[in-house]
Amino acid sequence: MRGGAPVVVDRGRFQDAMTPWDDEDWRAAALDWVADGLGACGLRPTGEWRLRLRPWSVLARLSVAGRDAVWFKANPPASAFEGALTAVLARWAPGHTLEPLAVDAQRGWSLLPDGGPLFKDVLDRRAAGPEAWEQLLRRYAALQHDLTPRAREIERLGVPGVPVTALPGVLDRFDDTPLEPAERRGLRSLRPRLADWCAELDAVGIPDSLDHADLHDGQLFHPGPGAFTVVDWGDAVVSHPFRSLTVPARRACERHGPQVLPRLRDAYLEPWTGAGRTTRELRRAVSLAWRLSALNRAGAYGRVFPESGAAGAAVAEEGARALLELCEDPPL
Repeated sequence: MRGGAPVVVDRGRFQDAMTPWDDEDWRAAALDWVADGLGACGLRPTGEWRLRLRPWSVLARLSVAGRDAVWFKANPPASAFEGALTAVLARWAPGHTLEPLAVDAQRGWSLLPDGGPLFKDVLDRRAAGPEAWEQLLRRYAALQHDLTPRAREIERLGVPGVPVTALPGVLDRFDDTPLEPAERRGLRSLRPRLADWCAELDAVGIPDSLDHADLHDGQLFHPGPGAFTVVDWGDAVVSHPFRSLTVPARRACERHGPQVLPRLRDAYLEPWTGAGRTTRELRRAVSLAWRLSALNRAGAYGRVFPESGAAGAAVAEEGARALLELCEDPPL
């Protein structure tokens, strides 16, 4: 390690996964880049580095003198857009995401400040309840609503565009997934209905926007009442915005019970009311988008480092299993 700083490495359940960090030249270049980025901000590293290595990212927590920790993140090629996306969101919608200290868009590297306590930790301490999820979803939906005119700009950063009308083709690309034969037959049998669901959702007329696609309580900082900062945009797509609701609503349901779901749905829909759309139409759109969100998550599982080997294949298999949620009736 540069400067002899101690390193603590966490590989989770992917002990055999290869990441770029395991390449000496890549590691040296990354360390130099981090040092230059910190120096440009007048920061001095001190203490240990805590590394979290996964098939889909390299994440390092760096201690620095005189302030909270700084984070270095490296994305695989398929989600290398994350740093650039985070930077433009910080300009377009200050306070909704972290403002990077440095970004190398070509290499998929970013250097980020700390954002305070995670929403997950606040919930674990029981310092927030269902009303906090409502505040979060109103705020996040308002961000999506404001970003609809910028959908094409976001795509030009490299964020995949997946309009509702393209979703049947997404399922077709998963036709050879490692599922049981009966499971594959069940998914194929949904193909005609999938086209109908997509057409119905498209007819509601909600324009595409940014979908985080994995908006759970571990991807959010919650520094104070009503304040939420979204991080980890590496799974993002430009698609029907309502598909974002599934992940946070499920997490809230796990913590607080299914009775919170109608309140969360209605909080999320507040910024989308008007424009001649009825409450009934919007709620039906949520139900359709809930089911279709499985296709976003399945696609995101494939964004791993090319060298991740068997671990990367295992992650892709998890994505295939996410498709089975298409067969489940939405709870709303």
